[in-house]
Amino acid sequence: MSQLLDASCRVALAALLHDLGKFAERARIPEAEQRDSHGTARLDLNVPLYCPTFQGRHTHLHAAYTAIAIDLLATHLPELFGDHMAPFAPWRDKHAEDSLINAAAKHHRPETFLQWVIATADRLASGFGCEQFASYNGSEEGTETTKTHYTVRQLTLFEQIRLNQPPNEAPLLWRYRLSPLSPSVIFPVKAEDYEPRDAERGQQEYWELWQAFREGLSKIPQSHRQSLPLWLDHFESCWLIYAHAIPSATAFGTNPDVSLYDHAKTVAALAVALWRWYTNHGSATDQAREQLRLMWDKNRQSTPEAEQVWHEPTFLLIQGDFWGIQDFILATGGETQRQTAKLLRGRSFYVSLLTECAALKVLEALHLPSTSQVVNAAGKFLIVAPHTEQVIAQLRAIQRELDQWFLEHTFGQSGIGLTWLPAAATDFRCGEQGASPFRALMKRLFEQLETAKFQRFGLCQPDGPSALFCTYLKRFDRTKGVCAIDGRSPATERLPDEQDVWVSPLAADQIETGKYLTVFERLLITRTPLHHHTLRLPVFGYWINFSTEEEISGRFGREAESDNLVRAWDFSLPTAEDPSLWHGYARRHINAYIARFGTLTDYDRDRYRHIQNGHEPASPHEPKTLNHLALDDRERIREAPGRYRWIGLEALTTMKGDVDNLGRIFQNGLEQPTFAKMAALSRQMHAFFTIWLPWCCANEFRNTYTVFAGGDDFFLIGPWHSTMRLALHMRNAFRNYVAANPDLHFSAGLSMTKFHLPLRELARLAEEALEQAKGRATQTEHGAVLHKNAVTCFGQTVPWQAYDDLLTQRVPALSKLVKEHGLTTGYLYDCLRYTDMEGRGRNEALPLSAQVRHSLWHSQFAYRTRRLAEAKIQGKRNRAQLEQERRKLQEILASEIAINGIQTYGAAYKIALFTLFYQQRS
Repeated sequence: MSQLLDASCRVALAALLHDLGKFAERARIPEAEQRDSHGTARLDLNVPLYCPTFQGRHTHLHAAYTAIAIDLLATHLPELFGDHMAPFAPWRDKHAEDSLINAAAKHHRPETFLQWVIATADRLASGFGCEQFASYNGSEEGTETTKTHYTVRQLTLFEQIRLNQPPNEAPLLWRYRLSPLSPSVIFPVKAEDYEPRDAERGQQEYWELWQAFREGLSKIPQSHRQSLPLWLDHFESCWLIYAHAIPSATAFGTNPDVSLYDHAKTVAALAVALWRWYTNHGSATDQAREQLRLMWDKNRQSTPEAEQVWHEPTFLLIQGDFWGIQDFILATGGETQRQTAKLLRGRSFYVSLLTECAALKVLEALHLPSTSQVVNAAGKFLIVAPHTEQVIAQLRAIQRELDQWFLEHTFGQSGIGLTWLPAAATDFRCGEQGASPFRALMKRLFEQLETAKFQRFGLCQPDGPSALFCTYLKRFDRTKGVCAIDGRSPATERLPDEQDVWVSPLAADQIETGKYLTVFERLLITRTPLHHHTLRLPVFGYWINFSTEEEISGRFGREAESDNLVRAWDFSLPTAEDPSLWHGYARRHINAYIARFGTLTDYDRDRYRHIQNGHEPASPHEPKTLNHLALDDRERIREAPGRYRWIGLEALTTMKGDVDNLGRIFQNGLEQPTFAKMAALSRQMHAFFTIWLPWCCANEFRNTYTVFAGGDDFFLIGPWHSTMRLALHMRNAFRNYVAANPDLHFSAGLSMTKFHLPLRELARLAEEALEQAKGRATQTEHGAVLHKNAVTCFGQTVPWQAYDDLLTQRVPALSKLVKEHGLTTGYLYDCLRYTDMEGRGRNEALPLSAQVRHSLWHSQFAYRTRRLAEAKIQGKRNRAQLEQERRKLQEILASEIAINGIQTYGAAYKIALFTLFYQQRS
């Protein structure tokens, strides 16, 4: 069956490379003009072979460039010719018509069955119906932006999403930079400041990127070319890094808003499933070719034969969902809270690791390449497979295996559920005039995933988990007791450095993972253990090994050749804003940023002195504990020569948040949704939290602990005030990331606590704050009532703009008043009471008498402020001067506190007051 997987990888590679010519043509690679002994250029030889004709002229010249470009890259690709090239004929032999290179390059004028497979997948990924493709195939290069294919840069899908706004008729203003993927490049920029105005400059940018891509391709370990599935996983990441911002479609007056990578990835997934479906059904090659050709024959599109092909449920969309993530990460109940930092980090990593391994289990069981996994973010994945009975039987068996693992190691508190939905070719059409079959498909996918949440572990089935529980409980050893960490699993392992503490294998591995993550940035997934930084517990039959980059290509190169090495992943975090994220290995964004000690200064030692007792961390890479984070916002002030004191509250802020209306965004946000756009949108949403956020924390908010972040949500812990500022920074960055689209935003809940509270309690308080933020209601200028798009802090829920004003304007202004006029703590506490009165007075549900009573804060504030002013200017001999200064001080305080503060924000002004209190607390 490995031959079937290798054949599927070759189909996927042909599909991934089918539009490589767009990259090469826009870079104007000089090899295309090389001439043979007869003086004919390579391009001129290829155009009649690969390019379609329309009204007597050749169109889509990129197809000719695809063949040339694949030939140029051949030294870095797996073998493309030889005796074992199934399902393709060996390249450069007498059957070369059906070679891999022809399957990739002939997608605009297909002839053989395999060429029609790639061509059909290409069209379905773009949402084309028969008529739409016929128009596209005969069109000139050009976009709705009026730019050429050399000068146009990729639009952002985020700018086009509409949920509560009228359709956008204005020109789209934002573009992505044509550069390798990095934390800064994923943000769009204004087109007028970036898009080239002439073709020569546009071609030069493509040429520089092309050269970087060729160099990057050479970094894949040579030994890994012997394992097609392993190499293809590496290549896909390389393709992502360099093609994530290359516009895929620049003809037919299209909006160039899908990248070459996202389009090619979805084409590869559909092509493999389509080829495998026909192979499984034993269709003769000529018969299958004729059926696919019939789909796109506009003269026969209404015939029963064509309709049958369009509506045949060829594809199976498989969804995986890790439920109970918070219970998994925050599982407690034991007697020890030691090694919390390593445990938390290890568990957070484990969530992504389990999801990846579950997806890998499905891919391997179905003999599918990594490219068939179209979506993978935040504990969810989507895989495209052929719709066959054998596939469904395999999925049921995999679900039982996943259930057994989670029942054994988490006792049913968490799990990964699989669901699958048949789909036909017609379901991928974007449709016209508002009717969108693909939109309906997306709706069914979301509904199915929601239903699956209520069918966990097959509890209603006769062979449910009760018998398994009895088996696992028999392993209980009374001498070791239950796990000292989760308080429920049988303990089998002694916790390192703690001789009398016993834990479960999973807990021990999670702590070990937390330790390895401070040292290693590469992960090896193998079929048998390497006994090299290997975790003790296999995950769904795979062994998890940590390694350095040198060991993968050197010591473990033979593991790839022997097929023991299934995957090799680079999970390093971004270290700089602009450099590429490509290091020669498949990338997985499964690591999260955490605060580390670094090199301690005397200032740091003084800050931590009462909790460290003179003990230094074992390594600069050692993670900080929550106790240390709680101290990181305190500041040392000098009281006298040689005498200092620390001010600021010793506390943490826990922040939870997620993108608002995510289901609506994916189901209804785009006017013409397609499979490629859906995949791109998912990837780009995920990238903000897994590429930019770790880089941001590492460079600007170093004392942040990421519990989890990815997909559309995040859970962070850090020093109380720094985390408040991080929330605002994230919101402002996200607004830029989505091209300032007012329909795209997230809500967040912030909870400030002492550091000694259990993690589960921290999560509960932050979750309550998030739910409060989600419940805020406002009305737009178009009359729609919106909820969400808010933040809750100190129990007060405000729009993000109000939160911005309170932190960046009101707090500094209030702090200045305290320093210049010596406002007393008692006076500020009275101001807190006035904010409460103002807040209650705005409650229209209260009786009128109560509203009037609460409005009395105005007179009370005036009286209290006059008393304060008189006390501050005592000793003035000139009565007129005294009265003048008193009035001036009253006016200053009334303007800033009463008008700009309490009247403007009501009870939410507490955010500014509490922030000031806690910053100055000794």
